[in-house]
Amino acid sequence: MESFFQSSQSRFGSSWNFNAFKNLSEISPAVQSHLKQVYLTLCWALVVAALGSYLHILWNFGGLLTTLACLGCMVWIHFTPPHEEKKRVGLLMAFAAFQGASIGPLIDLAIQIDSSLLVSAFVGCAIAFGCFSAAAMFARRREYLYLGSLLSSGMSILLWLHFASSLFGGKTALFTFELYFGLLLVVGYIVFNTQMIIEKAYSGDLDYVKHAMTLFVDFVGLFVRILIILIKNTMEKENKKKKKRSD
Repeated sequence: MESFFQSSQSRFGSSWNFNAFKNLSEISPAVQSHLKQVYLTLCWALVVAALGSYLHILWNFGGLLTTLACLGCMVWIHFTPPHEEKKRVGLLMAFAAFQGASIGPLIDLAIQIDSSLLVSAFVGCAIAFGCFSAAAMFARRREYLYLGSLLSSGMSILLWLHFASSLFGGKTALFTFELYFGLLLVVGYIVFNTQMIIEKAYSGDLDYVKHAMTLFVDFVGLFVRILIILIKNTMEKENKKKKKRSD
């Protein structure tokens, strides 16, 4: 991870100029066309997810059932042949809608506390996602694929720590660690998955639906963690103000 940030700083630091965009010329036209289709599909999925969250706020139906439906749509997409394009796109949009409804309670909480948190979280998420995706595109091919093993190890650490906390306690301290360490892992997955999609496209895998779903999961994971951090910080500030007033 440290080498990734050092490489990113050297790439986008003092040596950054317009010529850096020429790195995109190394990506073949066919792969560039595929990436455009992937990101366009991702944008539509995000719009549908926002609609799903809005429907939850209206009718309060997001929860365990929508999460299970979300997983069902994901499995269905994987087992649907690539030539059934319309069906797979429809399943992806259903997946996005159920995912939006599943995080609806968190979004509803943010609106109740301070609606500006929602805007700040989305803008921050979009900027971070765009920057790290660009870092993966401008980098040399396969430069960040080594992150796969590190990220898998990081996820294993989180799972074992979560299991240990359920047995021995200490959930409050672990929650903060999981939140920020999980945020770091999601950022790493954005870079890794972007380069992996490019490499798969070069290998002939032009399944834009599955690739858009992968990036959608990364985007939502990043958004949720940023929003939770903003909510947590806001509530802590409010508690401090209440204590000062009571004193």
